[in-house]
Amino acid sequence: MDEIEKGFEKLMKKIEELQEKNATLSEKVRTNDAKLLAKMSASAVPVVKIVGLNMLRMGKQDTKGEIYDPVYYPQKMIVLGKSEPAALRPDDPSKKITDQFCVLSEDGDFFELMYSFDGFLTDSYLNPVDPKTALDRYGYDILFMLYRAMHDYLKGEEALIEALEKVVGYVFARA
Repeated sequence: MDEIEKGFEKLMKKIEELQEKNATLSEKVRTNDAKLLAKMSASAVPVVKIVGLNMLRMGKQDTKGEIYDPVYYPQKMIVLGKSEPAALRPDDPSKKITDQFCVLSEDGDFFELMYSFDGFLTDSYLNPVDPKTALDRYGYDILFMLYRAMHDYLKGEEALIEALEKVVGYVFARA
């Protein structure tokens, strides 16, 4: 019975050590999440240039809800997340925001794409945000969506994808 008890005590001590290490690593990932997102965005620039969309900047809307005379942003972007819209646009407080998205541009910059609609004209504003602000407003979903975009389109970078998969899996398992 002594050997069983000693083995059990060793096992319990090992579990406690692993839990302490897990908490330390988890905190390290969370404190560096903005750095991780910034590095991922720099790595994702080629992906955005390939799969990104030219997002609507402004357009008129007819009575059926169809957009005509559209104007698009010149740079491509990928949508990473959506949030409840802020009350008013920073560039024009008289305009109410109807839809708000987190996007990554082909330059590797994060923006909040804010759409307004006045009954006839749909227009938008690109509000630049840093990675930390993007994570605070949109959560870890944007990290995951950026990872998925990279996973699906970066064919020659298996080592980077595997490392990011482990980190993202770890973050989402603990979040």
